[in-house]
Amino acid sequence: MNLIKLVFILLFVSPSYAQISDFKNTDFRKADSLALAYKGAELTNLLLLSKKLTTNLNTDVEKFRAIYMWVCTNIENDYSLYLKYERKSKRYQNDSLEFNLWQADFKKTVFKTLVEDQKTICTGYAYLVKKLANLAGLECELIHGYGRTSTTDIDKLHVPNHSWNAVKLNNKWYLCDPTWASGKQNAETFGFTFQYNDGYFLAEPKLFAVNHFPADTKWLLLGENPPTFTDFLNAPVIYGKAYTNLKQHNAPQFLNNTVKKHETVTFEYELLSTINCEAVKLIITNGHNNKTIRPNSTTLTNTSLVLEHEFTTTGFYDVHVLIGNDLISTYTFEVKG
Repeated sequence: MNLIKLVFILLFVSPSYAQISDFKNTDFRKADSLALAYKGAELTNLLLLSKKLTTNLNTDVEKFRAIYMWVCTNIENDYSLYLKYERKSKRYQNDSLEFNLWQADFKKTVFKTLVEDQKTICTGYAYLVKKLANLAGLECELIHGYGRTSTTDIDKLHVPNHSWNAVKLNNKWYLCDPTWASGKQNAETFGFTFQYNDGYFLAEPKLFAVNHFPADTKWLLLGENPPTFTDFLNAPVIYGKAYTNLKQHNAPQFLNNTVKKHETVTFEYELLSTINCEAVKLIITNGHNNKTIRPNSTTLTNTSLVLEHEFTTTGFYDVHVLIGNDLISTYTFEVKG
């Protein structure tokens, strides 16, 4: 095999599991301090803002970090604007022509709200990250696709409902979600609280795929045998804190599970770092009562965490996994006799 062919295979055929650990020795304090220094900067001159955030940084990953951090800590999630988009998406889901015409006009509203009020929805977050990164000479793409949260009705998930970014650093592509990293939305008051979640920065693709599915599947970044859209719809619910605790989610692979009474149920995770096993708990609810328990067994080998639980009565149960006070994931179990 000649050298050119070998290089082609290594660059374009082999799976690329790009993640934050590739930059474990990178000090982001200078990049983060620059993002803080320009807090509240206006969006009327994006080229100037991009230069201010990146000119004094040496590496591409630091430049991207400063841009990403600035967007996540300055732009509010506009829930009312999101609801408007969701209503129109459902209304025009069977009429692509009307939807495209409406979406073209809606983009103007999103951009105007972003610039004037520094509020937006996921598309605005991803657009701004891409634009500022491109102006800094970085390859960055806006990825459209499907996102799942605990409130997502998967039976109605017929059109893309979320956007995020892919960025190329050191010849590898990485995934980020600036919207979900920025903070928490109150669906009742429409209020927004900034609460940066670093887990969505250069996230592990396999974990990212549990609740993100791109319209163009090449952006899964998982090489051969990637998950299908059906796998995505059937996957468990994972939460923001999963990204600060887990490298991978391995089992159960489905949200809805059927087991027999006294059958051992296994939960398997790959952690980002070691933990105290005493911190792992299960919250189990049957629709009437909640109880917090320790798993029947908890095994930690290096960073591989395995939990086992046994249901002793039949019924329907929701099971939530916690590490300390961090809610990690949710599953349902139908327990038969």
